[in-house]
Formats: sequence, structure tokens, C-alpha cells
Amino acid sequence: MNDVASTLKDADTKMDKAVEVAKEDFASVRTGRANPSLFSKIMVDYYGTFTSLSQLASIQVPEARMALISPFDKGAMAAIEKAIRESDLGVNPGNDGVVIRVAFPQLTEDRRKEYIKVVRTKAEDAKISLRNIRRAAKETIEKLEKDGLIGKDDLTRGEKELEKVTSEHVGKIDDLLKHKEIELLEV
Repeated sequence: MNDVASTLKDADTKMDKAVEVAKEDFASVRTGRANPSLFSKIMVDYYGTFTSLSQLASIQVPEARMALISPFDKGAMAAIEKAIRESDLGVNPGNDGVVIRVAFPQLTEDRRKEYIKVVRTKAEDAKISLRNIRRAAKETIEKLEKDGLIGKDDLTRGEKELEKVTSEHVGKIDDLLKHKEIELLEV
């Protein structure tokens, strides 16, 4: 039974990571208000090396629809501005030589619906990831039974526990999706 328990624990850990990735993906989808996590996936060409924006600048949100980006190296300002402009945020940054100002326009109804589709796709990708983890764990448990290391009862118990763990994680992703959709529909 110890092998079944370790397989279930491993699957649970991997599913937790999949939920975290989904949470990060949802955070990178813009809602009506600015948020530093919107910039988390932006990579800047910093002297020939692609570097995360968060490593090159501090990001503050003084107002609901305004972000201020203060580069640590003023020489990177043009590269940061270009990366933000080319990102999928749909914003046009401007700088005053000290900070880069990013104003987020009010979301239109069509844009909100488009973002909801994006978020639902990300949620489905996360669920596919969970199903793949479940399948791998199930195959491992079945192999233990086939090799004679565990009995039929342990196999059945392990599969039921695996289903329970998978359902909990799918529920977490559904909750995240529901909250993100509500956030996107807020005006």
C-alpha cells in the first residue's frame, strides 16, 4: 500500500502545481483594473538576452487603470517599452525618461467576452493537465497490481482516492474560472 500512497501523494503534488499554473495564467489575463501580475509573462530583449520584466523594473499600480514601471537600468527603457507594446495587453506605454506609464483603457463588452473565452481555454488546458496526471498515476497503480505488489482491494481503494483527489483539483480550477469570469464582467 505504501507504493499506492506515494503514487497518490505524487499525483496530488503535481495537480497542485497544475492549479498554481492555472492561477498564474488567469492572473495574466487583464481585467478592468491594472495589476502587476499582468506583466509577469512579458519578456524583454535586454542586451540580447530575453529577461522577465519583473527582473528589470519595479511595477506599481497607483490607480485602477494605470501602471508605473520604473526600470532599474534607464538604458533598458526603450526595450521594456517595446516589449509591453508588442505584448497581448493591447496597451500603448509612454515614458517621461524616468518611468514608463501604462494606461489601461476601459474594456469593451466584446473584449470582455473575448477574454472570457481565453480564460475558459486556459481552464480547459489545466483540466487536461490534471487528467494526464490522473492517467499516469492510474497506470502506475494498475502496474503495481499486475506485478503482484498490491491486491485488488488496494487497487480499487487507490483508484477511488485518485478520483477524489482529481475531482478536488478540478473543483479548484472551476472556482478560479468562476471568479475570473465575474471579475471580467465587472464594469
